Amino acid sequence: MPKYPNELLERLEKQANRNRQLIVDMIYHAGSGHPGGSLSAIDIITALYFHIMRHDPKNPRWEDRDRFVLSKGHAAPALYAALAESGYFPVEELRTLRKLGSRLQGHPDMHKTPGVEASTGSLGQGLSIAVGMAMAAKLDRKLYRVYCMLGDGELQEGAVWEAFMCGAHYKLDNLTVFIDRNQLQIDGPTERIMGIEPLEEKIKAFGWHVIQINGHSFREILAAVDEARETVGRPTAIIAHTIKGRGVSFMEGALRFHGKAPTKEEYELAMRELKEQAKAIEMKWAERNKKKSEDRGGEAE
Repeated sequence: MPKYPNELLERLEKQANRNRQLIVDMIYHAGSGHPGGSLSAIDIITALYFHIMRHDPKNPRWEDRDRFVLSKGHAAPALYAALAESGYFPVEELRTLRKLGSRLQGHPDMHKTPGVEASTGSLGQGLSIAVGMAMAAKLDRKLYRVYCMLGDGELQEGAVWEAFMCGAHYKLDNLTVFIDRNQLQIDGPTERIMGIEPLEEKIKAFGWHVIQINGHSFREILAAVDEARETVGRPTAIIAHTIKGRGVSFMEGALRFHGKAPTKEEYELAMRELKEQAKAIEMKWAERNKKKSEDRGGEAE
């Protein structure tokens, strides 16, 4: 696996923790929303917006920007946190989530929210939109790349597989799809509701390059995207194994937090946990950087 600078990994870990705090905060103040799938997706979205993608918050419609389509639109809080922290709109606006008159709807709305590329939430549609964007780039001879995130329960929609077929047929090697494989959907485990395995073999059979990763490891996320960029003649699907509710102990793997806001007590506990994690991240990287500095000093001697 390629090596990535400690400074980059540290920055992404800290940003992801900050984004998790914002997700929990905005859903609590909205009184509704989808914390589980937002928390499982946020590491990937953080990597995209804070390192991988070319984009400009001051010019959201920059013609050569990379595009991101959040097909699993119910995870909008994760996208909004990344957009706000990137500078598309004030962070303070996050607390208007799902409020009347807010630009931050329960599902992404490209006509209201700066930085949102596609209005999504009707599951099964986002990959088709992303395929169209990638085809447009090819036809216009543009170099921008298109990224799309699908939920694993969403793969039970037939239109997704038509889009997989189309992406391979047109050799869209500028298209990368992340599948948030947290194994839970609104009604229960995906394999009990409507099994999607063997997932890698299915997607490969449709002509895609497929990579499996730990969706909470920034090293693996970055390496997978680099591999996708080097893949020629076919699109890439990254099956990211994640944990629903990642980062909040009582939300992890808990089906009830698919679409439920935390109570006041749960909110306070979640924020306390995430702030403790922020301190742990700070200490971990301080120790690693100290050791790295000492090793360099030893080499110099």
